[in-house]
Amino acid sequence: MHRRVAPEIPAYLQETYWWAYLHENALWIFEREWMVNLILWGNMKRLTAQVLGETRLKPRSRVLQLACVYGDFTCRLAQRVAESGSRLDLVDVAPIQLRNARHKLAQHRNVSFQHQDSSALHYPDDSFDQSVVFFLLHEQPDEVRRATVREAIRVTRPGGKIIFVDYHGPKRSNPLRYVMKPVLALLEPFAMDLWKDELSSWLPSDIPIRDVHTETSFGGLYQKMVVTR
Repeated sequence: MHRRVAPEIPAYLQETYWWAYLHENALWIFEREWMVNLILWGNMKRLTAQVLGETRLKPRSRVLQLACVYGDFTCRLAQRVAESGSRLDLVDVAPIQLRNARHKLAQHRNVSFQHQDSSALHYPDDSFDQSVVFFLLHEQPDEVRRATVREAIRVTRPGGKIIFVDYHGPKRSNPLRYVMKPVLALLEPFAMDLWKDELSSWLPSDIPIRDVHTETSFGGLYQKMVVTR
């Protein structure tokens, strides 16, 4: 019987984000709700609510979340998914993040944990009723980001929704524009792509899409894109 080979941690993740996601000390530093909320300028609950507001499921649906998230985002999503008797698959390429998520979500019996690369998923086409990509794309280089967006859409069934929440280029009148630009350029260099181009520019051209809805919040610093297949 053929066994899938576990994905290697991508070079860009090891080189750029080892301090945030791969080092043991990262869990101690970042796995705190107040820390996540601080990083997002007090917007964690609002941004989480944007995703939960889009999560209206039929009974026994199947939901995908690409990449683990510090804080209680996945706990709240798992609770919402459980309300309809549905299940959540949580995918991450870093074993340390999956171990942390298993510990954090131990009480949520409707969650399964999958060691996969978001840009090359093992799932067949049309496997999920909804997919969620929460603050992942700004951490990926262009070609990986494009592949991740395509994969999220590919594995979502026609009629299902793919919810993306991430950074966006803030308005010039937003003072955080001048604070965040050097911070992101130093610590999260791929994020500046999302300041220059809309998320919709990474949508695939070879998969039929029924609708795309986008909106920004907090003076344009954050964006939500909901794709309906």
